[in-house]
Amino acid sequence: GEHLAAFRARDGQAYVVDAYCPHLGADLAAGGRVVGSCIECPFHGWQFQGEDGKCTRIPYAEKVPDFARVRSWPCCEVNGMLLVWYHCEGVGPTWAVPEQREITTKEWVFRGQTEHFVDAHIQEIPENAADTAHLAFLHGPAILGGSDLRYTRSKLWDFMKHIWKAEWRPEPAPNEHCSRMLVEHTATIFGKHVSLMDLKVSARQVGPGLVFLIFEHAFLGRGIILQTVTPLEPLLQNVVHKIYYQKNMPAIIPKFILRAECIQFERDITIWNNKQYLSKPLLVREDSSIQKHRRWYAQFYSKKSTRLLAQKEALDW
Repeated sequence: GEHLAAFRARDGQAYVVDAYCPHLGADLAAGGRVVGSCIECPFHGWQFQGEDGKCTRIPYAEKVPDFARVRSWPCCEVNGMLLVWYHCEGVGPTWAVPEQREITTKEWVFRGQTEHFVDAHIQEIPENAADTAHLAFLHGPAILGGSDLRYTRSKLWDFMKHIWKAEWRPEPAPNEHCSRMLVEHTATIFGKHVSLMDLKVSARQVGPGLVFLIFEHAFLGRGIILQTVTPLEPLLQNVVHKIYYQKNMPAIIPKFILRAECIQFERDITIWNNKQYLSKPLLVREDSSIQKHRRWYAQFYSKKSTRLLAQKEALDW
């Protein structure tokens, strides 16, 4: 629900500030221009520093009031992304986003991205990592069956199966804000193991909305998919997947991996877009990691976090 303006100062530093000028409400991101380390309002030419949001110049005023400023947001530029720190109570960053060395050194290069809008509670998406039981049922059918759940279990593609072995666990201090899922993927065709499809994936969740999915394949090399989950509204998430891969590998390989990942992700989206978030789900012993994940994820809420009241037996919606 926040409107922000992102700009790069003349020295190359990126900044993020509130989009609306406090003078008369013009949008700094729509027609504003960069002047040194400031962004200039397109309406009256007020200039605001990116670092602290302080107004440094008003073209027609003798003096700039000390209280004239826009809110400046903590941000960092890492792994080819500009990331903004958000805390509903205004607390500053308590952890940093790690650099992926191979992206920084350009050993791995950008090979494409996908973008989806998901109508779901923000916790649903990362919780999938701990829900290992859904892997066999939802993601077991061949990717050739597509993402339409009415046809994924079609007899036509029954000759091929994906087999997933996964384990999720939170990381110890000082990385309590991180968790890891280790996945081993194998596939069978007509019941016979196909070693060419063997894949190891290490998925590291950093905070509530950033995931590093590192792929390792015996012949096709290594790469990473960066997943970001940005809450646009309480029940609307923007999910982006960016793939970086070894530059000595033909681009068709990472593009195929991203496409396969996209098909599997869209199967999840069908579930998320139509399900209800249950705060007290009916779980069996084999679902224990879901409760562990919920306890771990609870650290990202605070007293002032937006909460949706549970729907009662009424039509007052």
